[in-house]
Amino acid sequence: MGDFNLALVIVAVVVCVLVLLFNVYLLVNYQHPDDANQAYFPKFVVVFGLSIAAISILMLPADVANRQACRHAIYNGACSLTLPMKELWLAVYIVDAVLVFFVIPFSMFYYEGDQDKSVGKRIKSALIWVVTTAIVCALLLGILYGLAGKVDFTVRHLSSATMNFPSNWDFTSGQPCVGGSGAHACSAYTANASSEKTWTMRTTFPEYVVALATIVGSVLFSIFGGVGIASLPLGLIAAFLRRPKAVITRSQYIKEATELGKRAREVKKAADSLRQEEKSGSKGRKWRKNVKAVEKELLQLEEDVKLLEEMYPQGEKAETSWALTVLGYLAKLVLGILGLIVSVAWIAHIVIYLLIDPPLSPFLNEVFIKLDSIWGLLGTAAFAFFCFYLLLAVIAGAMMLGLRLVFITIHPMKWGATLMNSFLFNVGLILLCSISVIQFCATAFGYYAQATAAQEIFGHTLESLRGIKYLYKYNVFQIAFIVLAGLTFVYYIAFGWRRKKPSGKFQLSS
Repeated sequence: MGDFNLALVIVAVVVCVLVLLFNVYLLVNYQHPDDANQAYFPKFVVVFGLSIAAISILMLPADVANRQACRHAIYNGACSLTLPMKELWLAVYIVDAVLVFFVIPFSMFYYEGDQDKSVGKRIKSALIWVVTTAIVCALLLGILYGLAGKVDFTVRHLSSATMNFPSNWDFTSGQPCVGGSGAHACSAYTANASSEKTWTMRTTFPEYVVALATIVGSVLFSIFGGVGIASLPLGLIAAFLRRPKAVITRSQYIKEATELGKRAREVKKAADSLRQEEKSGSKGRKWRKNVKAVEKELLQLEEDVKLLEEMYPQGEKAETSWALTVLGYLAKLVLGILGLIVSVAWIAHIVIYLLIDPPLSPFLNEVFIKLDSIWGLLGTAAFAFFCFYLLLAVIAGAMMLGLRLVFITIHPMKWGATLMNSFLFNVGLILLCSISVIQFCATAFGYYAQATAAQEIFGHTLESLRGIKYLYKYNVFQIAFIVLAGLTFVYYIAFGWRRKKPSGKFQLSS
């Protein structure tokens, strides 16, 4: 048993190193050429933040494995090499909160600062914003912790008499206690309602910080995740339905390219006009609306250019390029169908296991347990996959809403063309929602992840925290998740398969 525990520690270390290397690979391949050989601090924050998010997701399966390591322990030292999961959870999520609310905002303020200013002035400007935010957050956290930083556990007051150790035990439903029948309440099943009490205690400050961060993340998760759980697979299927069916002629290519050139000049003219307004200091509501419109038009223009290149491949390997394009859309169809199966499984599990009381079936919990019985890590791997899928859904939902809502900033992630501010925004979103994803998974797979440190933090403490517990008692976030997923599904069935056509000459709002 001790050897198994040591192996678990070694696997945890190796996985952390692999996650770090993979995130460096993502950064190198996704970064914009303009950010090459510069912006080293934002790049460090991106790699570190992505690593924390990935490790936090993987910690829940590790928590389950850590619990199973001591399942058959028969001597005191058998569990001496297991991981201190509760301390690790709190450490990871305190780091998560610091990154989301302080480090990433500082990096974004610094990166987006006026390039004409010196490095010192940009750092000073970013620090002013972050320190102000830190003071406000510290005051709010301190006040909230002092007023409502308590947990209210509902317990039953049970008691029983004592007696000499008997030679045999004779308990019945009418006499569940020792020392007399019916004189004491020692059975939680037969105790009357008056035995129910509320046990109040103050939670620790780190647990309270994690709880509040979870609430903020849960709001974003229920919105973006609910939309993304449907838009992620349906978007891939819709891309296949809107795919180019055949290669166009050269004359058609020249005509389309000319139109795209006109649109590009209109977008550039609009962007220059907005830049002049920004320098003059007139950054009002109309200006922000126009910036949003330019961003949307630019993204649509880039998509149209990419589509035109696919419809008219050029060069010596034009036929190979077209064949790869066809295969790419077929891959999107396959991934979309597989993703749709996973999304339907998630929604069905939420309804069957979380929203219906008592649950109709453990559903996916039983699937993971059966997979574990086939091979030790198979259920754990499937468990981690379902948790990661929720994070992908959050990103997909943020992208979809960002293209349609004025108050959400667009930060697309593109291979070889992602600026650091977009990287930082998406990393912050992933970190903020990763806490909620873990809490959601710990609740949704409570039967599989029972008796873990994650359940102690995200189950007992969070769901009993004063002022917050009612959001979980009445399944507010789960219901919002399901409703938004249903609305998104209806939207895609009605409009998602259609390709948006250019609306003529692009003009700014006056």
